Amino acid sequence: MISIDGTLVSAGEGGVYGERMVGGHRVWDPYRSKLSALWYLDKSTDLSSDAVVLYLGAANGTTVSHVADYVESVYAVEFAPRPMQDLLMVARKRKNIVPIFADATQPQRYAPLLEAADIIYQDVAQPNQAGIAIKHLPFLKKGGVLILMLKTRSVDIRKSPEEVFADTCEELSRAGLRVQKSLWLSPYHADHAAIVCERL
Repeated sequence: MISIDGTLVSAGEGGVYGERMVGGHRVWDPYRSKLSALWYLDKSTDLSSDAVVLYLGAANGTTVSHVADYVESVYAVEFAPRPMQDLLMVARKRKNIVPIFADATQPQRYAPLLEAADIIYQDVAQPNQAGIAIKHLPFLKKGGVLILMLKTRSVDIRKSPEEVFADTCEELSRAGLRVQKSLWLSPYHADHAAIVCERL
């Protein structure tokens, strides 16, 4: 990942969402992107130029556009029609984004469109977030990385964020993933945690 004077940036064409430019690079705002927040909290987070990324919960493509600046290709899955329109606009300017209008809870419907991924990145605000990630493990290469952005309040509001966090890590481990690191994304995103796992 590229930083200029401690500011995370990406090297792509600007003007996607009004982002600032520094030294000809796009500033990647940690308050708008959980992946950027993860980098600020843990500098070991990285994206390689030959990586294939399956991105679940692409929304309007803000983070997708930055990821696409770094990697070979991004398969971006989004379910909501309005954000999908924005994502399509982003994809028109970046030829390595494959937008997929689909429900991430039903990967069998878009499986023929995918290739094996080096990284699965998930930012889906639904109750069964670990289950959705596990459904996509057949698309993740052995040794590949799952980055799950866990929105604890969407999972179970009766449990504390810490309980949801612990339960999710346990469920992912039972599915054959090794949790490499896990951390809360405060102060950038309240009640959100990042869980980074390796597929064994």
